[in-house]
Amino acid sequence: MKLHTLALSLVAAFGLAACNPSPDAKPAAAAPPPAEVNVIKVALESANTTQDLPGRLQAIRSAQVRARVEGVVEKRFFVEGTEVKAGDNLFLIDVRTYKTAFDAARADEAAARQVVERNKALLDIKAVSQQEFDAALTKFKQAEAAVAKANLDLENAYVPAPISGRIGHELVTVGALVGRGESTPMAVIEQLDPIYVNFTQSESDVFGLRQAIKRGQVSAADQARVELILPDGSLYAQKGRLNFSDQSVDANTGAVLLRAEFPNPNRDLLPGSFVRIRIPQAKIDKAIRVPQRAVQMSNNGANVLVVDESGKVQVQPVKVGQMSGDQWLIQEGLKEGQQVIVDGLQKARPGSQVKPVELPKAGS
Repeated sequence: MKLHTLALSLVAAFGLAACNPSPDAKPAAAAPPPAEVNVIKVALESANTTQDLPGRLQAIRSAQVRARVEGVVEKRFFVEGTEVKAGDNLFLIDVRTYKTAFDAARADEAAARQVVERNKALLDIKAVSQQEFDAALTKFKQAEAAVAKANLDLENAYVPAPISGRIGHELVTVGALVGRGESTPMAVIEQLDPIYVNFTQSESDVFGLRQAIKRGQVSAADQARVELILPDGSLYAQKGRLNFSDQSVDANTGAVLLRAEFPNPNRDLLPGSFVRIRIPQAKIDKAIRVPQRAVQMSNNGANVLVVDESGKVQVQPVKVGQMSGDQWLIQEGLKEGQQVIVDGLQKARPGSQVKPVELPKAGS
């Protein structure tokens, strides 16, 4: 009987311990809150389709500085990589020979003028023949021409800038012999503001766009204003304009040559650099746009992640069309009001619960 009572007492004690846990016991961990993701709400709106094309920067004007006379370079007057103005002296070629030749030519001219003046007076009194006077006059004109040539050579010993712009590195150094048998290149000046971008567009793209406009599927966009995408993927701050379109197709490449012009006041754009040009193609009245980073490409096609009404992530296959700036135009797969995940894709596993935070629209 005592053993039975003792057993009942132990069971009761253990039951009370189970109902009243020790103060040192830790409570069970609470479930983590749903991960926040940034979303956009799908809406129908007008959009301009765009196309990004590779291009290359070119100076609007480029000129070589060349030696026009022969001689040894004595001085350089410019700092490489700085702006120069048309007419600025850039180099000095040994001027002594040309100064001596000019002085001699002027002396010959003065002597020939005196002969002409004296023979003219003698001709009036028939002391010299007309033939002698004409010979003296011819000599004087030849002396005048020699002075003009000597003066030009003297001026060309000072090598001027043919245009205004930024001058590059010197192509000859002080002490070099230039102009012997050829007009030696000495430097290059380029005008960089504004600056050109040369690029091409395929004949098939041009033709397809024109046909779509004719059928009324899209309306023509203003192609005069274009954008420039820098090598790091960012947009150049200033917009440019399309100022040239070739009227023929290159038989070798099947492409049409185009050229755009951009302001370049800070000389950020340098000739020879490769960039991309974003040109407007057409305008669509009702379109669905999704940021490029929200669309995932795979062997099975394109898809986006959407947040359904219960707050869960779902995979949504889509069909993408053309680009509109940095956004895809979605042809199939999305409808108005759906929430598409744009940022936080790494936290959004299909089937997981998330907290959608709507992103403001661009420009708002």
